[in-house]
Amino acid sequence: MSVDNEVSEKYLSEYGELVIKIGVNLQPDQLLVINSPITCAPLARAIAEAGYRAGAHDVTMLYSDELFSRTRFMLGRPDIFSEFPQWRREMLLTQAKSGAAFVSISAGDPEIFKSVEPDRLQMANMAAAAALEEYRERLMNNENSWCIVSAPTLSWAKKVFPGMDDKAAMDELWRAILSAVRVQGDGGAASRWQQHTDFLAKAAKWLNDNAFTELRYRNGLGTDLSVGLPKGHIWAGGAEENISHPGRFFVANMPTEEVYTAPDRGRVNGIVFAAKPLVYEGNLIEGFSLTFKDGRVTDFRADKGENILKELLETDEGSARLGEVALVPYDSPISNSGILFYNTLFDENAACHLAFGRAYPTCLTGGPELSVEERIAHGINNSIVHEDFMIGTADLSIDGVREDGSVVPVFRQGNFVDFS
Repeated sequence: MSVDNEVSEKYLSEYGELVIKIGVNLQPDQLLVINSPITCAPLARAIAEAGYRAGAHDVTMLYSDELFSRTRFMLGRPDIFSEFPQWRREMLLTQAKSGAAFVSISAGDPEIFKSVEPDRLQMANMAAAAALEEYRERLMNNENSWCIVSAPTLSWAKKVFPGMDDKAAMDELWRAILSAVRVQGDGGAASRWQQHTDFLAKAAKWLNDNAFTELRYRNGLGTDLSVGLPKGHIWAGGAEENISHPGRFFVANMPTEEVYTAPDRGRVNGIVFAAKPLVYEGNLIEGFSLTFKDGRVTDFRADKGENILKELLETDEGSARLGEVALVPYDSPISNSGILFYNTLFDENAACHLAFGRAYPTCLTGGPELSVEERIAHGINNSIVHEDFMIGTADLSIDGVREDGSVVPVFRQGNFVDFS
């Protein structure tokens, strides 16, 4: 399924249409901004073409180059990493305030920055987070429609399929990605996505109706974790509502298999073991576990990348606390593929996961209207980071505790109980 042949043009076209119609639900005369690695230009162009056909006012294409970024991190003066281009901040914020829709293509070498000093990566991450605080707040509040998708790069494909030649690895990763986003080349992807988001909405409604105050996790890896849920928390999943345009829905991640909410930042206790590696800032963190007390990580271990994990947890006061709890059936298409993608967009949708750092304000009743301080008072975490890590396994059990103390099974053997 190479991007060079006629069949792939059909798939790329359907993929682009899916992103525009369902992903960001682009409206006539709306601006579209696409962030893409230069190696993913074929998909970026297909999305742009679909955008223009849908009546976009205009499309802004922002390309990135991970090889140049590595060169800059390796050879640049140390002081430049605490800087962020003012023009880029102003451009993104201006476009966001004008109501633009944002598409980001997440793809690249999972270990591109493994030789870079962690301090440089952390400085650059903190500079970008500070400069883009208002922009990111708008997206996390769903004031703008946004969607993250993916396409193969050669370095990534070779990491996922190391025994294949270049073309075979690229073709296999294309097949896996298109399968995950339900693109079959028959023009029916949008209909399949509607059915899928309907199921996720049903799962979220069941969780909201139960109004659990706590979730309890157990599995054979040794996970024994209690996650408190704040009063007024909201489970979401599938399609999100753009709060600037009530009734207009978009899908923030393609693929997505999760329903998620915000945990209580002060009520997480116990130990949790990661089920898959975490790719963070071009580095792999593998075989890690975390111990929580009163919401904060008090101890951690990692077989690989422990120093990177330490940098992540020490980013700011909120980075060692949780900002998201997400439920994903183990019997899901990505999990059943048996592929370790080394890309959070896919791996988080193969397993239940948690996230360090900032919570989505939309996961609390009235959250978008509250100040950061008010959200924290309600138990909602804040940080400049938001990093998902996977904890789901085939034997994972989750119980929900209601306000009256009754316990309700939520997951058994890695999957939802029957809530129909």
